[in-house]
Amino acid sequence: MLPQGYEGGGYYTYGTPDQGRSQYAHPRLMTLIGLVAEAWAAIDERKFGVGNISLADGVKHPDHATHRSGLEVDVRPVRKDGRRLPCSIHDAQYDREATTKLIALFRKNAALKVVLFNDLAIPHVTPAKGHHDHFHIQLLGAK
Repeated sequence: MLPQGYEGGGYYTYGTPDQGRSQYAHPRLMTLIGLVAEAWAAIDERKFGVGNISLADGVKHPDHATHRSGLEVDVRPVRKDGRRLPCSIHDAQYDREATTKLIALFRKNAALKVVLFNDLAIPHVTPAKGHHDHFHIQLLGAK
């Protein structure tokens, strides 16, 4: 399970169900999140939100068609005010520049199958229904 309340790096956790029950990650994804969190903390004081990954034992997730392998994660876009709250690409608090940098860090540190996100001003993202308030990272090898 992804460490909750990780104060040593650049992320915080959110998701459904809460208290980490939807944050069971494959070791490759845990390593990636740790690398990105460390790199992010070196360039920005705000933390990014890590949401749903997988449920224990890879059971079907009630909120997702995927998210069973531990190789997929939902991440909130960065907010200008740094608050740990949801943010849509349509919100005044949405920080496109910072979100672009964050996505680039994920791409730099792992072989990704896809990044689903509806802000097409950001390079190398694929639009998908419901992905205006988070981006979905899928590592190669995820089913």
